Amino acid sequence: MALQIPTTLRELEGINLLTEARHFGLKLLGALLILLVGIWLARRLSNALDRAFTRASMEATLRGFLRNVIYAAMIVVIIVAALDFAGAPMTSVLAVLGAAGLAIGLALKDSLSNIASGVMLIAQRPFRVGDFIQAAGIEGTVDQIRVFQTRMRTIDNRTVVLPNSLITTAPIINFTANPKRRIDLAVGVGYDDDLKLARETLLEVALAHPKVLKEPKPEVLVMALAESSVNLELRAWAKTGDLVSTRSELTEAVRNEVIGRGLSIPYPQRDLRVYHHDADGRPLHELLVKSVAEVGDVAAPKKA
Repeated sequence: MALQIPTTLRELEGINLLTEARHFGLKLLGALLILLVGIWLARRLSNALDRAFTRASMEATLRGFLRNVIYAAMIVVIIVAALDFAGAPMTSVLAVLGAAGLAIGLALKDSLSNIASGVMLIAQRPFRVGDFIQAAGIEGTVDQIRVFQTRMRTIDNRTVVLPNSLITTAPIINFTANPKRRIDLAVGVGYDDDLKLARETLLEVALAHPKVLKEPKPEVLVMALAESSVNLELRAWAKTGDLVSTRSELTEAVRNEVIGRGLSIPYPQRDLRVYHHDADGRPLHELLVKSVAEVGDVAAPKKA
């Protein structure tokens, strides 16, 4: 069979279009294949990283966040590779991606700040879920630590949601980070009281309390010679969970025992005497007596 060679320009153009269509179809098919295989590999790799993070005992919130970020970054790379294989102008694509990223970054700068702060909180772990903390001037128990925000529950059972950027820019006080804490109980006794007896009384009260730890041992220090009392300070250690109840019970026991042993707990007192003199220098009571005498109720005092 003889080979037929096209002789007309129209036939040549048809052959070129068909060749280009086939070439473009192959590129499109290859790009689609890259996209599908890439997404499958990205999922497998992100799951493998999640298992590795789990074995490394990484926080669940941080683990999920890093897994999603890595997966999203791989998807972007796969899409760019697929477009490049399909013949898309990569300079324009990268320029569009860069402009879009800049616009998104400027629009979400506060959210990105919260994300960065959330990653710092989860990675550094200044507190955990269940800790009682003070953050941004608010005290409460931590209920949730998320990438954008932290949820706290106050003592009176209010829910407070704090952006993570506010937490990382302010001092954080963790009241329950350590298993035991010290109770500092200030007690004032009178200047005429037996100071040795007062110290022994406070120590006996602390040692007799069942929730006060024996180590470190309780101690009593003389802190100041105040205006109306000698100020002592009882220092006793207790478990963190027993701190509030132990402080209350110690305060009551100290008050009862100090008074029971004849010691005094002084409080500030003031004696106020008011003198008022009129223009000629006479005291106020003479002026009042003079005023009453002038209306005839009492006899005016006789002058010497």
